[in-house]
Amino acid sequence: MAAIGDQPDDYHDRFVDVTAQWVRTSWTKRSRGGPPAALRNAAPVGFVLPTLRCPAVHEVSMDEARGFEPRESSRDGQPDRADVLLKEIDGRLRVELAVTPWGMPRRWRRPPAVWLRRGEWVRWQINYRFSWPMARGGAWSYRMDTLNLAYGPTTVDVFTGNPTRLVDERGLLR
Repeated sequence: MAAIGDQPDDYHDRFVDVTAQWVRTSWTKRSRGGPPAALRNAAPVGFVLPTLRCPAVHEVSMDEARGFEPRESSRDGQPDRADVLLKEIDGRLRVELAVTPWGMPRRWRRPPAVWLRRGEWVRWQINYRFSWPMARGGAWSYRMDTLNLAYGPTTVDVFTGNPTRLVDERGLLR
């Protein structure tokens, strides 16, 4: 892994050997209870990867409007720094999920970053409530984000199994 910038340990200056999968599920109050909630809760949090290229990002989105049917896309490269902070030090990878400033509840105390060794992976889950402007009815919408991130070589079905590390940062959404 060749350094590109002046500080080789910095996230943007180094290509880290990671495979990331974002699973994002979104809904409104219509899916907060009953059969629609059961359908939402049955949505997977890990999927088979479309390729083994590394570094790569696989994104899966599911929403209420489409009956929680998965829509997938993938790209080469590393995850966006606005979403997750990565730092490779002495053969280990430090992973820290970045939260969106627009969602509630506010998280004043957050779990610490996770350290991975090559061959390990983390599943980090977090949920949000968003409010629409009054001009659009002032309704709330909800989203659960799951980051599955593997460090080093992996298999296409890695994220369908049990993670090495699990961080559950989901909160009460009202």
